[in-house]
Amino acid sequence: QVQLVESGGGLVQPGGSLRLSCAASGSIFRINVMGWYRQAPGKERELVARITRGGSTNYADSVKGRFTISRDNANDAVYLQMNSLKPEDTAVYYCHAVNQLGGNFWGQGTQVTVSS
Repeated sequence: QVQLVESGGGLVQPGGSLRLSCAASGSIFRINVMGWYRQAPGKERELVARITRGGSTNYADSVKGRFTISRDNANDAVYLQMNSLKPEDTAVYYCHAVNQLGGNFWGQGTQVTVSS
């Protein structure tokens, strides 16, 4: 099993910044893709950003130009730098990983609240 542990959520004012971190541990077998999803109350979980082992990235249109995903392959970690945060970014953010065997793993989630 792979465990994903997130950190860095919290309360921030509109226009502010937060940095989320996620570290993988356990029976890791070459994690290929790591990413971040979010789920707001009453809404479905949606992709925020993802990054391949080689560094290719995908972003949701709603966060392009404001969020940046990065990863540390040596330590099986992924980060999400969130700038110019908006109230509509409020959600629980989940770390996600897919390993070479096709296994999907999720973190427990971290709350991000953007409010004045």
